[in-house]
Amino acid sequence: MRSTAIRVLFLFLIAIPAMALKAHAQDIPVDTVKLTIKQAEDQFIKNNLKLIAQRYNIDNASAQVITAKLFNNPDFSFSNGIYASDVSEGPAYKEQSFSLSQLFNTAGKRNKNIQLAKLGVDQAKYQFFDMLRTLKFTLRSDFYNIYYQEQSALVYDKEINSLAQTLKLFKQQYQHGNIAEKEVLRIQSQLYSLQAEYSTMQNSIDTVQGEFKLLIKASAHVYIKPLVDDSLIAGKNIVAGTAYQRLLDSAYTNRYDLKLAQTNVAYSNMNLRVQKATAIPDFSLSVNYDRLGAYGNNYLGGGIEFNLPFFNRNQGNIKQARIAIDQSNVQLQSQHDQVESDVTTNYTNALRLERLYNSFDPAFKDDFTKLIQAVFLNYQKRNISLLEFLDFYDSYKINTIQLNTIQLNRVLSLEQLNYVTGTPFFNQQ
Repeated sequence: MRSTAIRVLFLFLIAIPAMALKAHAQDIPVDTVKLTIKQAEDQFIKNNLKLIAQRYNIDNASAQVITAKLFNNPDFSFSNGIYASDVSEGPAYKEQSFSLSQLFNTAGKRNKNIQLAKLGVDQAKYQFFDMLRTLKFTLRSDFYNIYYQEQSALVYDKEINSLAQTLKLFKQQYQHGNIAEKEVLRIQSQLYSLQAEYSTMQNSIDTVQGEFKLLIKASAHVYIKPLVDDSLIAGKNIVAGTAYQRLLDSAYTNRYDLKLAQTNVAYSNMNLRVQKATAIPDFSLSVNYDRLGAYGNNYLGGGIEFNLPFFNRNQGNIKQARIAIDQSNVQLQSQHDQVESDVTTNYTNALRLERLYNSFDPAFKDDFTKLIQAVFLNYQKRNISLLEFLDFYDSYKINTIQLNTIQLNRVLSLEQLNYVTGTPFFNQQ
């Protein structure tokens, strides 16, 4: 008896802070917004700040292409005399000279730099689309997490309300001396335990809600209510009906992180060509005019200028470029292996979860709900004991939550396959 009372007190102390926080949270105005997954994705594409910021990288890379296409500006210089000790030719200010020069790139540097800049644009695009793929997976996972956790929270909510009513009746019966105190304490203990578990689940939902609202840039004072059509994801053999090789081929074709790795190899190869071209000197052609030159009046001359590559032939940058090629090839092979591993692992996991899901009778949830209602009525009529009543309640809660968890895991496995293949094969609503 004493141990039961201590347990009730302990659970009560756990539940009180959670109930206090819930009461405090109710002071904050919260609007409920109902969203389908399609509506959530539309808001995400339009409002997500990480995507918007990543798009600017594409614009920056495109600006580099413009820069690479521009020709070098010509150089112009002018000189006017100020003073001379010998003025036989006239005042010093009459002496004037002009020079015009133009730098010309050799070895196709301009075209190679243009191609390098275009590969930089491709890299920025692939980085953007890979971020989109990752954030979209997070968005959809959060959406279904919220939905199925809410389904489980409803079980707690119903059971807590039911036990609260039972506890109220028990207290009345106890005051009239019809039942023992231990039965009141046992119901009270069960109620506080459920309230503590319910509070933990609500905290988990709130955490996912916070991440989800950031992804779609929703107000912090909004509560998202996911709308899910279970019939669209209730197929028996969604994964088993899709060939593994088809998924793998799609991943090789559509994974943007793999495309980025392939582009990095092309970028490294082009950079080596640019560095080799840089080792070949550019040259400048110039035209010079001197009004009162030493050779004669109105002197006009031409010239050429280039450096002699005796010491610096860009050896260091060329070596770095070769190392970058080897490194990017290794990274490409690693990414290729990662893609195959991702598809294999997640395909196996999805098949296992699909078999587990298919093993459950679709009518089980409804039948069990009807059973627990009948149990509650029988307990009120004293046809079953308190322990049997509470045991049925625990079984109902555990089995319903497990079923929701299995459904969630199955849906997430389909989302994971979409993610690792880079293709929306499954679960599109």
